[in-house]
Amino acid sequence: MAGHSKWAKVKHQKAINDVKKAKIFSKLLRYLATEAKKAKGDRSAPGLRLAVEKAKKSNVPLDVIERAIDKASGDSAVELESVMYEAYGPGGVAMLIDTLTDSRNRTNQELKHLLSKNGGNAATPGAASWAFIKTEEGYEATTPVELSDEDIAKLDALVDALEDYDDVQNVYTNAS
Repeated sequence: MAGHSKWAKVKHQKAINDVKKAKIFSKLLRYLATEAKKAKGDRSAPGLRLAVEKAKKSNVPLDVIERAIDKASGDSAVELESVMYEAYGPGGVAMLIDTLTDSRNRTNQELKHLLSKNGGNAATPGAASWAFIKTEEGYEATTPVELSDEDIAKLDALVDALEDYDDVQNVYTNAS
């Protein structure tokens, strides 16, 4: 059985899992940093407490959480802002793209590129938000749109491409 080892299989699976975990940790720590900056390091602020709870649920180590809060509440911290972009995807699906960014222009251009590459297009503010209501969990579609199998596949590819971009926190669609 030359070339077969249990460690080789475990090593490759671990690498895949580590990449997924790193992506989740990165998004949570950006959110945590934004909330820490808003709260000016006050750990009892509701937004910061919620961000810490989300990070703990995803098994982010406590020392990493503390470091992120301390770094974000310092004077040298990078200013991240939350920006909501609106777009339309394949089959006329309305999309809300929630981002945390340090450069609106860079994020805007990157999102436009990802949208055009995957069959979507950017919309002006208010053009797609009418199809959603804000809930505690995020946004919920008020007018669901039925899609063909082809459009569903295109939408899945678009959402995956958007979620792979580091600045994107959440993508909401009104596809049923």
